Amino acid sequence: MEPVTIGIISIIFLLGLLGLGVSIGLAFILVSFLGISIILGFNQAISFLGITMYHSIASPSWCSIPVFVLMGAFAVIVGFGNDIYNSVDKLTKRLPGSLGVATCLGSALFGAISGSSLANTAIFGKIALPEMDRYKYDRAFSVAIVASAGTFANMIPPSVNMIIFCLFAEQSIGRLFAAGVIPGLMTATIYIISILWRVKKNPKLAPNEIVITKQLTIKEKMYCFQKMAPSGLTIAIVFGGIYSGLFTPTEAAAAGCLVILLVGWFRKSIKGLRVLAEPLKESANTTAQLFVINVSAIFFSRFFALTDIPGNLAILVDGLAVPRFVILLVILIIYFFLGMIMVEIGMYALTIPIFLPIIISLGYDPIWFGIIVIKMSEIAAITPPVGLNVYMAKVVAGKDVSLEQIFGAIWPFCLCDIIVLIILIIFPEISLWLPNLLMGH
Repeated sequence: MEPVTIGIISIIFLLGLLGLGVSIGLAFILVSFLGISIILGFNQAISFLGITMYHSIASPSWCSIPVFVLMGAFAVIVGFGNDIYNSVDKLTKRLPGSLGVATCLGSALFGAISGSSLANTAIFGKIALPEMDRYKYDRAFSVAIVASAGTFANMIPPSVNMIIFCLFAEQSIGRLFAAGVIPGLMTATIYIISILWRVKKNPKLAPNEIVITKQLTIKEKMYCFQKMAPSGLTIAIVFGGIYSGLFTPTEAAAAGCLVILLVGWFRKSIKGLRVLAEPLKESANTTAQLFVINVSAIFFSRFFALTDIPGNLAILVDGLAVPRFVILLVILIIYFFLGMIMVEIGMYALTIPIFLPIIISLGYDPIWFGIIVIKMSEIAAITPPVGLNVYMAKVVAGKDVSLEQIFGAIWPFCLCDIIVLIILIIFPEISLWLPNLLMGH
């Protein structure tokens, strides 16, 4: 049997296993092992699996993932999320729908520390939803804001998804981090405009909210910024260290952890080592899950390279007499539908070996493509049937709102994401300007 035929059958088999509910890590390993056994033999498959398991975890670049996860967990126990939300809430009280606006801004700022959209959603669900309930916000509207704003952590660095994309695509983590800043802030801005417009058009979305007309005094504003200063300092040290060349991404994450621990010690929110047990346990659990999926996904990527499908597809695309935009559009449509049934890491493992050679052969920048893929991941996180952020928001919100109601209220935010996606495609310089400025072409 030809390797290409084996590859096609393997993809169908993989999708079938995922559809039956088999865990993504097991599905990738099973399909890849069988495929390599057919192409190279059983002993070679064993050798491939062993080498992949070792090198996937031994690579220094992977070390940044658990340390960034730990940094986000430390930030939660020290109270950075509460500080950011409460301060931004006071600064935005003159706006209609201010609690929704504060949730968006707070999620964007905390996303620059947490690196996880699910963590962002859980934290701001616990902080913001009780406040929005107090002012009788429409329940589906408020939960949709929390779920959608949580996705900012996918685009705003240090995103774990960005790190994983770069390791699969063999691209610079620092460049992709820089490329995500402007698109992330742009998405938050469009969300805020959407909330302001919708609340003004339909006051029933936030019926009891009191809009404070008087301006905050300089002293009050300074107090708000003072509360957010430790978060800002952490962000500055992490990214300043990376782009000055002082730190690698892993070292920058470790420096961020140290800063947060020192802030917690001075504030007395960390009074002993016992307080650190839960975030350490949580980070270890998250890292273990990620690494199992990563190892299996890389194993699948290596198997897929043996099938010659990526190279043949690139040659086929080169020979097509269609504009490159048409091919990009087809790729994005595939990502949209895959995002509805598959978690991000699995989607990257399945598609990057196929699509990245095509994208490069078409003349697109791989870092720009990374931003487009991350944006598709943001959309996937809030669209049914997977929509992990929506499920997380539902868990935090409880029984007062159904999944159907949340998904119904999510679509305006999906539309915002699609608008940003279109802008990023038309104007790739938006994504590439900052990494080119900081790190050169």
